[in-house]
Amino acid sequence: MDAPLPQLTEMPAPQFVMTAEGRRIATYSWGDESSPTVLAVHGFASSCRDNWVNTGWVRDLLRAGYRVLGVDQLGHGASDKPHEASEYAMSALVNDLVTVLDTYLLDTVRYAGYSLGARVGWQLAVQAPEHVECAVLGGIPDGRPLARLDVAQARAYALHGTPIDDQVTRNYATLAERVAGNDLLALIALAEGMRHGDADPDVSRPPRQRILFATGTKDAIIEESRQLAAATPNGSFVELPGRHHFNAPGSRVFREASIGFFGAAG
Repeated sequence: MDAPLPQLTEMPAPQFVMTAEGRRIATYSWGDESSPTVLAVHGFASSCRDNWVNTGWVRDLLRAGYRVLGVDQLGHGASDKPHEASEYAMSALVNDLVTVLDTYLLDTVRYAGYSLGARVGWQLAVQAPEHVECAVLGGIPDGRPLARLDVAQARAYALHGTPIDDQVTRNYATLAERVAGNDLLALIALAEGMRHGDADPDVSRPPRQRILFATGTKDAIIEESRQLAAATPNGSFVELPGRHHFNAPGSRVFREASIGFFGAAG
């Protein structure tokens, strides 16, 4: 078990970036702007604070000499939370990150993503390779569990408190309610949006950059993650001992392997 995390980094006030669709994306910046930047993108039903600050990532990246740019993805944290599934197509989530990078005048970054953030990172690295020098993709793929969510049951629960019978859907509702400020209807819309043809990474068109894949040994998707690493020309893989999908971001092994990987980029 990892030791308690001392001296966690303070959370700054969000700086909002406006997308072409008129949505506000909350961003957070730490460190010297002249240092190499790590763009940190969280998972489903999480947030920048939950995924990267409370787990010690921002603290350790700053100690290693990086600037960190964190994002609350659409539907999460302090960002806007629309309830329309059409707002959450993969292309829209990727374009949000490109807009953030353009707003901050960043040509290229090192990328850290977990779960949904890893899935979006894969797509960003493929569609806008000039923006991603290298990437850490933890807990990927994540598309199929979202596709199995029973939208009708989840919506009835969110609107009327109707008990959820489906176990997968119940798990995601519990996950969503774990983080203060989450909007369950927005997250349901995101799960719907992810069903439109591109939930899973396309192994026939992998990123060409250096990519580190990391997945917990108790995560049901670990073998699929290994397969993605094997299909990626410059991919490598690290196991996170004893971790499952929802506690892997807190793994010290994950942080240390990632920081070492970023350092190898020069």
